[in-house]
Amino acid sequence: MPIRTVLISGAGIAGPALAHWLGRHGFEPTVVEIAPALRPGGQAVDFRGATHLTVLDRMGVLDALRRLRTGGSPMTFVDTNGVPRLRLPAEFAGGEIEVLRGDLSRVLHEASLPCTEYVFGDSITTLTETPTGVDVTFRHAPPRSFDLVIGADGLHSHVRRLAFGPEEEHVTHLGYYAASWSLPDAPALALPADGTTVGLNAPGRLASVGRDHTDPTRARAFFVFASPRLPPTAEAATQKRILTSAFSGLGWHVPHLLDTLTLAPAADFYFDSLSRADVPTWSTGRIALVGDAACGATLGGMGTGTGVVAAYVLAGELARSPQDHRAAFTRYENLLRDYAQGCQKGGDRTGRFLAPATRTGLRLRNGLLSRPRILDWMLREGQKTSSLPLPSYPTPSHPTPSSPPHP
Repeated sequence: MPIRTVLISGAGIAGPALAHWLGRHGFEPTVVEIAPALRPGGQAVDFRGATHLTVLDRMGVLDALRRLRTGGSPMTFVDTNGVPRLRLPAEFAGGEIEVLRGDLSRVLHEASLPCTEYVFGDSITTLTETPTGVDVTFRHAPPRSFDLVIGADGLHSHVRRLAFGPEEEHVTHLGYYAASWSLPDAPALALPADGTTVGLNAPGRLASVGRDHTDPTRARAFFVFASPRLPPTAEAATQKRILTSAFSGLGWHVPHLLDTLTLAPAADFYFDSLSRADVPTWSTGRIALVGDAACGATLGGMGTGTGVVAAYVLAGELARSPQDHRAAFTRYENLLRDYAQGCQKGGDRTGRFLAPATRTGLRLRNGLLSRPRILDWMLREGQKTSSLPLPSYPTPSHPTPSSPPHP
C-alpha cells in the first residue's frame, strides 16, 4: 500500500520543514512536540550559500525570512580591560540570512499548517513496527498507527533512543559546554548599538554578551567553557552552579553576568554540551531520522541549513516511491550523508575556535583572523561546504489540506 500517514517527532526546524514538503507531495503528516507551544526567541541561526537559499525559495518562505533577518552577528573579542583584540564581521557567523531560531520555527510552522496536524505537549513513549506500519503510544494521547515515523527531534533525539539505541552509542562529547540566557541591558555594560557581541576570552573559556535582537532594553549572554563530559542533569539550578564555578575569578563584566543567572527563568536558560551525532544508518524499517537527530552538531555545523535541505530531499524521495519507503530512505541517505557530514565537521572545531585552550592558541586565532585574506578564505570555504546539487521533485501547486485532528 502507498505511504500516506507520517508521524514526525519535533516541531523545531527540520520537523515543520519536512511536514511542509510531505504535505505538498500529498502525504498526511502529523507533528508531535513535547513543548506546550512553539519556542520563541532563542539564539540566532543562519543560512549560507545557494543550496540553502534555493530550498527556502522553493518552500516559499525566503522573502518572509529576509524580512525577519537580524542583520548578522558581528563579534569583538576583548581583553580584561575591554580593549579589542579581534573583530569578526556579521557575515562570519550570520551567513547570507540570519534569523532568530524562534522566528524561523514560526515561519516553517505556518508554511506547514495547511497540510499538517500538530500535537503539542505530548511525546512518543513506544514504537512497535508491524508489517504495515508503526504502532505508536504517547504519554497523553491515545495510541495510533502510522505508515512511517521520522525523528526530527534534535541532537538528543528521543526517536533515535527508542529505535536505534542509547544516546551514548551515537553522540560524541566534543570537550566543551555552552550556555545562554537573557538579562536586562544594564547601562554599565555599554554594549554597542549595532548589535555587536562583545566577549572576553581566557584559556578554555569565553564569556560574551550582546544586545537582544528583538528587544533593545535587554541583552543575551553566551558562555562557552572546556570541560570533560559532566554527569547529565536537567536541573537549571545545578547547571547554573556549574557555570558559575567554571567562570569564577574572571574580571570584566563576568561577575555581573553571572549574578544575572539568578534572574534567568529556566525556560529562557540554555545549557548543553557541544556534541556531535553519528548514526551508522539513518533508517531502520519504517523509522528514519532527519536533521540533527541523524547527523548534527551543537554549534558551528550548519545544522539549521542542513536540516532544511534534508527535509526537502527526504520528502522528495518518499514522493518518488511512495510504495517503497526502504528505497526512498536509501536514496535520501546516499544523497545527503557526505554533504551532512562535511557540514558537521565545522562543529568539531567550534569549541576550540571560541575558547582556545591556551594563551598561545588565543594569540594564534586572533592573529590569523585579523588578516582579511584568511577571513575571506574561511568564508569562501563555508560557501563550498554548504553547496549541494539539489534534485528537483515535482510537487502539486497547492498544499493538500490535512485531515481533521484526531480526538
